[in-house]
Amino acid sequence: MSNYVLITGGSDGIGLELAKLFAKDKHNLLLAARNIEKLNKAKEMLKGEGVDVRIISVDLSSMEECEKLINYIEDNNLSVDTLVNNAGIGSFGEFKDISWEKEEALIDINIKALSKLTKHFLPMIIKAKQGGILNVASTAAFCSGPKMAAYYGSKAYVLNLTEAIHEEVKKDGIKVSCLCPGPVKTSFQAKAGIEKSEGAKKYLMEAKDVAKEGYKGFKKGKAIIVPGIKNKLLVNINKFAPRSIVRKIVLKTNEKFLCFIG
Repeated sequence: MSNYVLITGGSDGIGLELAKLFAKDKHNLLLAARNIEKLNKAKEMLKGEGVDVRIISVDLSSMEECEKLINYIEDNNLSVDTLVNNAGIGSFGEFKDISWEKEEALIDINIKALSKLTKHFLPMIIKAKQGGILNVASTAAFCSGPKMAAYYGSKAYVLNLTEAIHEEVKKDGIKVSCLCPGPVKTSFQAKAGIEKSEGAKKYLMEAKDVAKEGYKGFKKGKAIIVPGIKNKLLVNINKFAPRSIVRKIVLKTNEKFLCFIG
């Protein structure tokens, strides 16, 4: 039975950049995402690394689709020794104005799918005594986020869940890390129906730089990985500033640098 790295949201952005790094270190890959065209492009891009790359189109906002992913792995006799929960979506606007359908999809992908896959694969990873889990959250996990309330809340869940599991499995020698990037140059904003202002775009990190720091930190077994000096500084400020002040700053920032596009 061959070992694979399962990466959700692996067709572009941070997920694809992480896939490139795992492939260079000769890990077989299973990339899961919704867009089959992007998945095929990713597979073509990675085929030169000399590893087996498999793809599967799934919509992780559906628990039935999560089961489809798990069944594919079992039916093909694959062993997942590393899980990267990278898939995630956002929403923008006042909480009262965003449709429940959008918020429910966000909760299903960012929280339920991540939890379900972690719950399923963690015992197997522990039994194999190798590999680990890398969950992708955000610097949004460290504070509340007016105008993106559900998104910030979902990432706080991911961070706290990951930290807890990190401590639980230390004795087993398993790596469990949480990658918390700030704004990144990916398709995330467009999918969330938001657009960065020109002033905000200069603060965006490249997905490949985020992935490099995330990969390095994961291999070292770090619990929390915050890429970029500016992001590290912001996270430290959040730790010491009163929450009542931080949430007001976040509101002003979101209103100034983000705009609704759909």
